[in-house]
Amino acid sequence: MIKPKKILVMGLPGAGKTYFSKILFPLINAVWLNADQVRKDADDWDFSTEGRVRQANRMKSLAQKALDQGKNVIADFVCPTDKTRDDFNADVLIWMDTIKEGRFQDTNKIFINPKKFDFRITEKNAEIWAIKVADKLQGYSWDNKKPTAQMLGRWQPWHDGHQKLFEEILKKTGQVNIMVRDVQGVGDNPFDFETVKENILKALNEFKNRIKITLVPNLTNICYGRGVGYKIEEIVLDKEVQEISATKIREKMRKEGKLK
Repeated sequence: MIKPKKILVMGLPGAGKTYFSKILFPLINAVWLNADQVRKDADDWDFSTEGRVRQANRMKSLAQKALDQGKNVIADFVCPTDKTRDDFNADVLIWMDTIKEGRFQDTNKIFINPKKFDFRITEKNAEIWAIKVADKLQGYSWDNKKPTAQMLGRWQPWHDGHQKLFEEILKKTGQVNIMVRDVQGVGDNPFDFETVKENILKALNEFKNRIKITLVPNLTNICYGRGVGYKIEEIVLDKEVQEISATKIREKMRKEGKLK
């Protein structure tokens, strides 16, 4: 039996702790303790030193109850000092380091960046970070029966635009089948399937159990009948990402002698 974990999601107010925790807790079957809700239940909005200590003790006590029931528990609260973090004694510490200052100056003054942490999240991309954290904590196994999204392309080569597209698609279902069109030697497409697959696996190593990469014919038409049970959806990315061009990347590789 896997020992349940006490997980602390900490950081300045406004860093995204609550949104991240809301996405993470069902992925690892955890109890979620939100600091604001705990304060509301206790009717205690005292943010003095004594009030903060009481709140930390409440969070610790509630977390222990969940652990005693054999459940993972996520506590999302500021936990601003080394002492409060030591007192809480989390098994896993996740630092939401997405902002430099919060909206409360008294909290900013006492907040100390943690020296030790298990995960440091530096961007507000909660859905993807939650998947990364969940997979590190308890792994993931591909399941053909689960809802799955599909990406179809040449990937000649896989680039940052494809990476962003993948992340948006992964948010839809949690696992993605990446189909590689068999186009080596067709037009300006130099890479064989194994090279393309290797490039994708290298870029998506953190999600390796959530992807399948398959070689398919040079598909040029996707046709479907009525009521097929799936949908075709365009993912619209930022203009800067949309403008990333595999053709330009290949031209640069040729100039640098990396591609004939």
